[in-house]
Amino acid sequence: MRGTLFIVAAPSGAGKSSIVNACLARDPNIRLSISFTSRAPRPGERHHEHYHFVSDAEFERMVAAGDFFEHARVHGDWKGTARQSVEPQLAAGRDVLLEIDWQGAAQVRRQMPEAVGVFILPPSRQALEQRMRARGQDSEAVIARRLAAAREEMAHYAEFDYVIVNEVFETAVGEMCAIFQASRLRREVQAQRHAGLIARLLGGE
Repeated sequence: MRGTLFIVAAPSGAGKSSIVNACLARDPNIRLSISFTSRAPRPGERHHEHYHFVSDAEFERMVAAGDFFEHARVHGDWKGTARQSVEPQLAAGRDVLLEIDWQGAAQVRRQMPEAVGVFILPPSRQALEQRMRARGQDSEAVIARRLAAAREEMAHYAEFDYVIVNEVFETAVGEMCAIFQASRLRREVQAQRHAGLIARLLGGE
């Protein structure tokens, strides 16, 4: 049975990565797809673990070769999901999570409308700015650019199936995990997973 593709998006600073990592630690049945990016690693980021870090030229070569499931220019850098990171796992029945932006999510939905989309919102714009500054990883210019982009990014929340407001972190993590579990209990998924049982129950024996 084919796995489910989950798309998680949020404006920068909303806590997306922290929520996703906490859910992955709790739920062994879902795999994170590691994106490719042309930006330089931030402090503490490791190649092949947080991202596949490649040059602009290498990224554009992969685009030309049709290697990407989705890709976009984000905050001046390329970011994308390679097909080989997603399709083999879905085909093997594993659930896969894409932690991407709204532009990439739109590309994925066009190719795979059955994907389940989750958008994470901050509790306020002030909280968003505080979280960006608390990371201590970006310059003032980068923070200003990300704040300017956040409003447009948040305007796309309605394109997703679920919305989580990350006010209390543990609550947000629990809500994300509940979405994963509920998606696995959808009728069409359960009908495939338990086809034999359902046939026996309805067989009139």
